[in-house]
Amino acid sequence: MNFLASLFGGGDTIKAVGDSLDNLFTSDEERLEKQAELMKAQREYDYLESKLVADLNIAQTEVNKEEAKSANIFVAGWRPAIGWIGALSLFYQFVAYPILLWLPIEKPPAPLDSSTLMTLITGMLGIAGLRSFDKMKGTDTAAVGKK
Repeated sequence: MNFLASLFGGGDTIKAVGDSLDNLFTSDEERLEKQAELMKAQREYDYLESKLVADLNIAQTEVNKEEAKSANIFVAGWRPAIGWIGALSLFYQFVAYPILLWLPIEKPPAPLDSSTLMTLITGMLGIAGLRSFDKMKGTDTAAVGKK
């Protein structure tokens, strides 16, 4: 069951109503009629859930547009900052750390947690791809100021 259904309990409620209807109505006609009503309610619930998700996505898109227009480093600069942190982390993990292991030192440095690092980097690559799309469409922060 998806997040919103578990949040609102819609799926369980509809199933419980369906089970109750099966117990109340004994004829096949009544049962089929109530099952049709139940299916209609389920479709309406699914539609409203999809509409809610779409509305949330539209709202997030508007926030992203406003954020991309800002020249403030604390608004528009967090993506590049996290990108540089990710790049430095990759450099340490895959270039500097192996070199440091070759050095004759008593206690070698600790490696980074690769699973967390890769989660961060793959997430940033997705965001970087979207940012490149923003730049192609002309919503780049620097480009907005020039227009």
